[in-house]
Amino acid sequence: MHTKNIGLYIHIPFCKKKCEYCDFKSYAGQEALIDEYIKWLNYEIELVGKSNQADYENGLDKLAVVNTIYIGGGTPSFIEEKHIKEILDAIKKNYVFPINLEEKVEVTIEVNPGTVNEEKLKTYKASGINRLSIGLQETHNEILKNIGRIHTYQDFLETYQTARKVGFDNINVDLMLALPGQSIEDLSESVDRIIKLNPEHISVYSLIIEEGTPFYKKYMNNELKLPEDEIERKMYWLVKKRLEEAGYKHYEISNFAKPGYESKHNLACWNQEEYIGLGVSAHSYTNNLRYSNIDNIPNYIQNLKSGKDYLNLVVHEKQTKESKMKEFIMLGLRKIDGVYIQNFKEKFGENPIYLYRKEFEKLVQEELLEIDGDVIRLTNKGLDLANLVWEEFV
Repeated sequence: MHTKNIGLYIHIPFCKKKCEYCDFKSYAGQEALIDEYIKWLNYEIELVGKSNQADYENGLDKLAVVNTIYIGGGTPSFIEEKHIKEILDAIKKNYVFPINLEEKVEVTIEVNPGTVNEEKLKTYKASGINRLSIGLQETHNEILKNIGRIHTYQDFLETYQTARKVGFDNINVDLMLALPGQSIEDLSESVDRIIKLNPEHISVYSLIIEEGTPFYKKYMNNELKLPEDEIERKMYWLVKKRLEEAGYKHYEISNFAKPGYESKHNLACWNQEEYIGLGVSAHSYTNNLRYSNIDNIPNYIQNLKSGKDYLNLVVHEKQTKESKMKEFIMLGLRKIDGVYIQNFKEKFGENPIYLYRKEFEKLVQEELLEIDGDVIRLTNKGLDLANLVWEEFV
């Protein structure tokens, strides 16, 4: 039997309130659409599952075996827990999972403090969810208010402690740096508070001002006071040092984990493995094709209702071997361990050192990359200037 591992990404596009910096496809004030959306999302889950099975039976594709599920948004924890259970039931019914049940499928849901209680978390656990990603961002209430978060640090602590009580033993906490009004001292205190809680995984993101967000408008009007670039880099290295000292492995530019708790879903993406996105604006990568669903909820529903689900699809890239090889390098260099030359050779039958000798020579001379035996990885300087590295492979 020819099989391939795939990840499933499920997009829940609803929020209680949109954050000032957020440019994800999510909508506040659209609660009236939730029930209908979930109904047709489950229909799409069934449709795609049956299509994959048919492709395999007709010899057109390998059998897709689900090894990760990630429910993101938006705020998935904003909607009723019964809907999350319905989604997972639809997946279990229409997709193939590993035969060896000891190969635990990683099932993650994003949770915002203030949108869950003990009953909701118990339902998640009973439905098969075994990993939570909690959007904290900062531990100081004034800074949380400044960025449009609806919760306080106390709300987060209650959510975290309830999750532990219910039995969740794999929790990620999101932390942001370079926020308006945030000092190095604020960040340092936040890091110490999170370390004391001892989550299994911590994601660390610098604020990026995205066009079309309220923050972008404020930034253009000089109404947003942000830390200087030099301070932002100091913040990053402070977090890296503190987390590594506390026993967290820095395994990807923005991610730290206790050994064995690296995100399987995200690692699969950085290893250029396939995944299927379901729901409004969800992205997919299968058979060298990168595509997504449209981002309009009523249109998405109507196309499924009328049997014209193909109208929901937007193709972004049909990869050539060349574009796939370059992408493999870029994605691989996001990992702190870097790109293994032997893995590249096995996947593409080519030697990356020869193919990209000019790019590598330039980046090594600029001290952005190092080549150590079988591994190509970013240097510390490369971590600070990663965009200059990506530019060589675009």
